[in-house]
Parts: sequence; C-alpha cells; structure tokens
Amino acid sequence: MSGGAGKGSHSRRGMAVGPRIAGQVAPRLEERLARRGGAIELLRVPAALFGVAARARGACYDLGLLRSARLDAAVVSVGNVTAGGTGKTPFVAWLVHELTRRGRRAGVLSRGYGAKVANSARGHTGAQSDEAALLAELVPGVEHVADPDRVRGGQALVERGVDVIVLDDGFQHRRLARDLDLALVDATRPWGLVAANGAPVRAFLPRGLLREPPSALARADALVLTRVDQCEASALEALKHELAELAPGRAVLESVHRPRAWLAPDGTRAPLDALRGRAAVLASGIAHPAAFESAVRALGVTVERHEAAPDHHAWSADDVARLARESLVVTTAKDAVKLRPLGAKVWTLAIEFELVAGASVLAALLDALPGSRAERARKALHEGLHG
Repeated sequence: MSGGAGKGSHSRRGMAVGPRIAGQVAPRLEERLARRGGAIELLRVPAALFGVAARARGACYDLGLLRSARLDAAVVSVGNVTAGGTGKTPFVAWLVHELTRRGRRAGVLSRGYGAKVANSARGHTGAQSDEAALLAELVPGVEHVADPDRVRGGQALVERGVDVIVLDDGFQHRRLARDLDLALVDATRPWGLVAANGAPVRAFLPRGLLREPPSALARADALVLTRVDQCEASALEALKHELAELAPGRAVLESVHRPRAWLAPDGTRAPLDALRGRAAVLASGIAHPAAFESAVRALGVTVERHEAAPDHHAWSADDVARLARESLVVTTAKDAVKLRPLGAKVWTLAIEFELVAGASVLAALLDALPGSRAERARKALHEGLHG
C-alpha cells in the first residue's frame, strides 16, 4: 500500500514520498536513482546494454532497415526521450482542442499503460487507463484508442472517421509514420532526474530515466519546453543552449502548466485563492510529484505532507480510508479520476497547458498538416449540400 508517513515524519521540504513501509517513508525510485554511489551504480551495466539497443533500433529506422507504416490520416506524435513526467496529457488535450478549432476531426492513440484492457471485435484494444479517464474529462467525446500495436490502433481511428491522429507518447514508436514530431522536455529536469548531489544523473534505463540519447531530439520537428515557470532563468537559458547543440535548427517552444481553478469534492469549481492559508495533505501518483507540490504551495497552501505514490498508482479502498482521516486532501486531476470513484473526498487542482513562447510556430505546423480521404469526403459532402 502506498502512502506517506505520519505528520511528524516528513522531509525537510515537507514532502514525504514513496510507499509506507513499517512506519518509515521509503524514497521513490526516482529519488534513489538521482543519488550517486553505492549499489545503485551496478545498474549502469544493464543501462549500457539498453543504450546500445536503443541506438541500434534508431539506426535501423534511419537507414531504412526498419520501415514505418503510413495511414490515411495525419499523425502528430507527442513524446519525449525520458520515462514520463513531462506533462504530455494536458498537451495532448490542448492539441485536440486546437485541431478541432481548425475543423479537423482529431483522435488520440495511446498504448494504454496500466489500463484494464478488453479485446474488441475489431481486433484492437479498448482501455481505461488513468490518461484515458483524464482525457475523457478534458476533451469529452474525443475518439481514443489504446493499443500496444500503434499501427492497428491508428487504423481503427481511421475507420472511425478520424483525419488527424494525436499519437500519445509516440516519440520512440517509429513503426507508425508521423507528419509532425513534437518532443517535450521538462525544463525542471530535462533528462529525467533532478540533481541530488552534484550534476543530475544522465543515464539510460534502468540507471536513469533516458529511453533514448538526448541527441535523438534532432529528429523532432519542434521541441516544447514544459514548466518553464518553475525553472531558474539561468538554468533555462543553459538548457536552450544545449538543445540548440543537440537539435540544431529545431524550433524551441516554451510552455507552462497553468493552474485554472480548484475542484471541490462535490465537483464545483472554486477560485484559486479558495484554499489559501489552509493546511493540506497531498496525494499523487504521477511521475513528477515535485512539480505538483510546487504548484500547490504557490497557491498559498501549507503542505503537511505529500503521499507521492509511483506513477500510475492504483489507489485502493485502504488508501481512501486512510486519506479520509485527514481534514483536507489535495490531489491531481490524473489521480482524481481514480480516487473519486472510490468515494474519496478530495480537492483537485485543475491545470491547463499554455504556450508562452512559439505559439505562431506551432500554429503554422498544425496548419500545414496534410488532409485525409475522410476529410475530403466530408468537405465534398458539405459543398454538395450547400451547392
């Protein structure tokens, strides 16, 4: 069972993280990986093998030895070179809204990590992952297919009349050809891990959180820096300089995850100052809990402790019963869609993606996406009805 320790057992910044083990707070995996020295360094051996495999696979696609399948729909890939935590889901929702505003019929294609999967008659899978549940709230009615076979899942969206596929977490899934490749980079921890003692560890899985070398960003059409408001100006400039060397000529956009409102336990919206001055326990199961805590603190909430479970954590009835003993519990939108059905009385911080630099560049890239047969058929029908 995951959770924090008692109120007196919190870290220096008031954040207790990791699962509860015999009354002690165990550090999250990311925190252990961020440290240098000791037995954790033995993971550099499998990490080196992972790096060799990742580079070899990329080279096979670059040389044409492995080929990508193209569908009758534009494909916009949203991904990164690290394992989670860059804020993809809010960005995916934002993209769907932008494409819809342009008259396109967008659908989302994901792998469905951690989903309860059921086989469908069409041969693809349907799933109810936490991202799927959150997307259903952020963009109601959007077509969404979760399938580990991205080509099969993409074809299912085409058959549903989708003409633009937003490929969620698709940077490494090169078997499906894409028309626009957008790579997200978290400005607060660009290569997955924060600095614990010395420079941040920059290593492949499982020693670090890199899925590809940072140089792989060169194949992206544009880079989107996230959480730039939580990064020191000097660090942000240094990161942009490094990205210019890693991916020369690529546009670098800047974005924030902007708090918009509080959602009370009954679902009503409250202003951002509604909890100012109050003490709360945070509950999250996301890849970057520190960013969530920072946003909550910035709104004037005193954090008593932070129960930061692993990413995609499946909250249990026992978790909810424990949280029910607290006077005020604050969670993320991604966790709320799992906690609320269990009867948890939680406050949720509603956050939206917002571009703060480079909006015109991304607008031009979206406007240049090719059409599809389904889109042309709809236009012909519309013109025929009004001809």
